Amino acid sequence: MKLPPLPTLRAFEAAARRESFLQAATELGMTAAAVSQHVKALEDWLGLALFERRTRGVRLTADGRELGAACSEGLGHIARAAERLTARRSGLRVSLACKPSVVNHWLGPRLPRFRATHPEIQVSVVYPLGALTPDEAGTDLLIRHGTRPPGGAERILEAATRPTCSPAYLDQHGPIITPADLLKQHLLHDATEAAWHAWLAARGVAGPTPTGPLYADFNLLVSSVLSGLGIGLCPTALIADQLAAGTLKVLFDAPADEDKAYWLLSGADLPEPAAVLRDWLLAERSDHSP
Repeated sequence: MKLPPLPTLRAFEAAARRESFLQAATELGMTAAAVSQHVKALEDWLGLALFERRTRGVRLTADGRELGAACSEGLGHIARAAERLTARRSGLRVSLACKPSVVNHWLGPRLPRFRATHPEIQVSVVYPLGALTPDEAGTDLLIRHGTRPPGGAERILEAATRPTCSPAYLDQHGPIITPADLLKQHLLHDATEAAWHAWLAARGVAGPTPTGPLYADFNLLVSSVLSGLGIGLCPTALIADQLAAGTLKVLFDAPADEDKAYWLLSGADLPEPAAVLRDWLLAERSDHSP
């Protein structure tokens, strides 16, 4: 494998990502002149220009953009692998990428039990930021929502949604006997009105879906449902604790999104502490997932 000198790649990647020799120098703890020399050495090695030098800075060429993207991806994989290996050596940390709604309503209340059983294992929970695999997230484990992903994904929770409200809302606006009664209610929407429209249509309810607030995040939606502001289509497995406590009530058992679930994905070469957390999560699923 014939590679350019690695120090030149590191300096170039930082300069390409920031499109600035000065900012790259600050990040890397060197001078702008040193970054410039590394980039020039890489350009000489490749025999092409990676930056256009201008009076007020530099700008990537088309070749520079292509190589910059490749360097960022490659060095990013190396950094994430190094982080996993370091955590594996210590044997104390497990990293899990998970949506905030799952943490707040399902994982968070259960983690104290894991900590009580395995006090030596530190769990690091991070945002998935759109990652579809643990490798993309740079973590050992990933919980994601949707239809079954490819690979060895394990279902830990169903994601079927049902019309849900607070008892206070039902006392004030009820009774709600049939699905058609929902057309006269305050419906709360998760991102779009499409989910309510599909649920009502599947129940044979015709007519315009009532407009209502749109929420970009399930945490915001369920907070409004709990406050008695309206009725939301909520994943009942995710709010099982609130349903058991009586702070939320399912109005109709007929579900939507039956093809979706919350899936647990494991990274390759899973270290032993991460395997312990994975097995514990799979055991926890027995309460709410077949």
